[in-house]
Amino acid sequence: MTIEDNPARPQGTLRRSLTLGPLLFYGLAVIVGAGVYVAIASVIDRAGAMAPLSFLLAGIAAAMTGLCYAELASRFPEASGAAAYVKEGFGSDRIAQLTGAALTLAVAISAASIASGAIHYLSLLVPLPPAALITLLVVGFTLLAMAGVRESAGFAAIIGAVEILGLVVAGGAGFLAAPAFDVAAMLPSDFAALQGVAAGAFIAFFAYIGFESLANMAEEAKEPHRTIPYSIVGAVVISTVLYVAVAAAVVFAGRGGESPLIDLFSGSQVTLFALVGALAIANGVLVEIMMLARLFYGMARRQQLPAVLGRVHPRTRVPIEATALAGGIVLAAALLVPFERLLAVANALTLGIFAVVDIALWRIQRQRPAGKNVFAVPHWVPPAAALLAIALILAEAVP
Repeated sequence: MTIEDNPARPQGTLRRSLTLGPLLFYGLAVIVGAGVYVAIASVIDRAGAMAPLSFLLAGIAAAMTGLCYAELASRFPEASGAAAYVKEGFGSDRIAQLTGAALTLAVAISAASIASGAIHYLSLLVPLPPAALITLLVVGFTLLAMAGVRESAGFAAIIGAVEILGLVVAGGAGFLAAPAFDVAAMLPSDFAALQGVAAGAFIAFFAYIGFESLANMAEEAKEPHRTIPYSIVGAVVISTVLYVAVAAAVVFAGRGGESPLIDLFSGSQVTLFALVGALAIANGVLVEIMMLARLFYGMARRQQLPAVLGRVHPRTRVPIEATALAGGIVLAAALLVPFERLLAVANALTLGIFAVVDIALWRIQRQRPAGKNVFAVPHWVPPAAALLAIALILAEAVP
């Protein structure tokens, strides 16, 4: 079930206004923004000097599943994303609803962890209690998400450019501060080191969460069969290159601890980079709220959630009720769940959902050949992507 781009669009549908450029920067904004600013310290703590390899491994896993999402979004350009793909792959509304529930939990926890992680940067700029900062952040971005997709996605894309510039500057500062470039130290020398790389990759994968949100924008994209796949693949590839370079710069510079990126700067530069970091992380909250709202909207259109969540405001063409619910869930998770638990749970849930989506595509490919205008991937990609996702979960679960 897809929703066609009809000029005589009825009141209950979304507006197609996003092209490849804004979608690519939108994807980069959510991938690059929160993940690396929040997760890099934990990755270095687990993998040490081999942190760049952890980001590379996580990037490969993200790229494999990203290719699966690219084909699925090309086949089924719907706002409900993973829930629609699982329904098409397994033919079960119940499995689709369970996937939607798991995705709701994963996105809410991911957004909550991003909001909690932002406090480390925001506290350097605004002297307010953490709970107040989180509330202002989530409520503010929920209201922005209600303003309109062009406005909110455009804002996310602009902040995404600032995020990328901040990481480029941080990487440059790291390379300049490096006393030496010991590449050999980045290579694992024994099985224990490999375990460290895998454990780091599990956390590093958090830095890639968000590319799947592009699939949820399919009903608001022009030429979704082309723009969504290209933006997904492009965003994952660019972010992987950037992450590996920045992680290498931090390792070469000998930085670690709770704030390895901030530690690359001194004096007034710390405040400026804290502002960039706060914007980067906060931007991730906006995109996750938008994604969750589109998931609710799409599932309501498929009659898998109450119909009220499928209503669209006649002027802004935004699902207001779905967006308000998404913001409320994110705020509750951010205020009630400790940050340390948020990161691991968000990763495990997301990887599990990705594995199910990958298998769904594998089943669809065997049952229905791709059409002429569909972005298609080789048949070995979906099972390989599922195995990689499961392997990362096992790397964390098995001591």
